[in-house]
Amino acid sequence: MKKIILASNNKGKIAEFNTMLDGIYQVVSMSDMQVKEVPETGLTFVENALIKARNASEQSGLPALSDDSGIVVDALNGEPGIYSARYAGNHGDDEANTQKLLDKMEDVADGKRTARFWCAIVFVEHTNDPTPIIVQRGWEGEILRKKAGDNGFGYDPIFYVPTHGCASAELSPEIKNSISHRGKALVALLEELKV
Repeated sequence: MKKIILASNNKGKIAEFNTMLDGIYQVVSMSDMQVKEVPETGLTFVENALIKARNASEQSGLPALSDDSGIVVDALNGEPGIYSARYAGNHGDDEANTQKLLDKMEDVADGKRTARFWCAIVFVEHTNDPTPIIVQRGWEGEILRKKAGDNGFGYDPIFYVPTHGCASAELSPEIKNSISHRGKALVALLEELKV
């Protein structure tokens, strides 16, 4: 089976991609191939995903897959967007990032708290692939006034999912993966890769 590198060291994400791509590709991580991270200097989710995918492919010599995702809040003109993971200053500080968003949304009225999780997934066959596969999907919701639930990570405890009447962090992983931005993008990518 052909190997593909996922531009990530996140074990959960690697397992998720392995399951989705089973029978098509064997997914390896950046640490498996001693790939060094690259600064995300793009201004969009797609640009950052492309930067990461091309870097991983260049260092590993393998086809590469990358995703870049975050939360986009309408009342904040799209913040935190591509800066979701480092919104409060330190990369990956979920607690601080969530609190900063709640603080900035404090005076935003109910009905004007719309937001969406956004995911861009990029696949490149090689470093200079002129026709990368790019898939983007969103997941519509609203920003809650306080946290709810213990599942998920990041902004899940304050992201209200109207179709299910609860926070993303109150959904089971199986349900979340079937309706989330990343889940929908992975399904769309899988359809593209089978072509």
